[in-house]
Amino acid sequence: MKLSQYNYSFSPDMLAKYPAENRDESRLLVLNRKTGKIEHKIFKDIIDYFTPNDILVFNNTKVFPARLYGNKEKTGAEIEIFLLRELNKELRLWDVLVDPARKIRIGNKLYFGDDDLLVAEVIDNTTSRGRTLRFLFDGDYDEFKATLYKMGETPLPKWVRPKVEEIDKERYQTIFAKYEGAVAAPTAGLHFSKHLMKRLEIKGVGMAELTLHIGLGNFRTVDVEDLTKHKMDSEQIFIPQETADAVNDVKRKGGKVCAVGTTVMRTMESSVSTEGFLKPYEGWTNKFIFAPYDFSVANCMISNFHLPYSTPLMMVAAFAGYDALMEAYKVAKEEKYRFGTYGDAMLIL
Repeated sequence: MKLSQYNYSFSPDMLAKYPAENRDESRLLVLNRKTGKIEHKIFKDIIDYFTPNDILVFNNTKVFPARLYGNKEKTGAEIEIFLLRELNKELRLWDVLVDPARKIRIGNKLYFGDDDLLVAEVIDNTTSRGRTLRFLFDGDYDEFKATLYKMGETPLPKWVRPKVEEIDKERYQTIFAKYEGAVAAPTAGLHFSKHLMKRLEIKGVGMAELTLHIGLGNFRTVDVEDLTKHKMDSEQIFIPQETADAVNDVKRKGGKVCAVGTTVMRTMESSVSTEGFLKPYEGWTNKFIFAPYDFSVANCMISNFHLPYSTPLMMVAAFAGYDALMEAYKVAKEEKYRFGTYGDAMLIL
């Protein structure tokens, strides 16, 4: 498969700018991989497709307020910082993206807040846009983190909406978010409401969690035609023993193992035994999944509708089958499904 094959007729008005009024009332396109049959449902109808023999696996990462606005020393030029990863807790070192990057040099100081409450010094240039900052802060770590997050903004992708609004603080976060570390939400999980989760629990459907702290690698442009040459950024993952045990039990019994989103699928496929079972793991993954690919763990997945040329689209195409997925996307466009972060969902069986 080549990059050029992952294009489709797309226009920005297909993107959802706001979430559905209720989390579980987005639209749901159900695709059967074997038959190619397509059904149109509401997301909360998803309960009808699962039994007590099945399990849903969720990504419990939590989005932190990663976007900050500040000024450069001397010139006062406005700059935008996107926090990517904490490198060293004691030294207050962070990997960040800077915009505009071209005028930011090693040794420059950046000021944040009305009273310059937070100051950072550029200590390394890692890429054309990336920098390492050392935050200069007198208080203890908890005070520093609280100050940093108070100044930060919910990192809603700017192609959704240029300005963050109050609704995003709650809705750009899953209801099962627990462990802080993501700069983007696991969007397939955004459709689950407390009420739907309770109904699934009452029905006896299994539920398990793992963690992948989503970085910007998910959104990085693929700029090579030969997909084998593309390198994904590493992201931190954690698969608990109890999740591996629960998933493997369902797998042995022949039930549905459903990956709720591409991040869950990537995480599970990053730690598989030679017999095809899920192994507990704590570490990093840079796994890039595209067709042809034999999936070992999940036999079902939930996904949003992804943008052309994106790595999540490539993974979903590998799982659903390229032709079946492209036909489903064509139908979704005709039926005016909403695409992107706050858009509608697919269940692929």
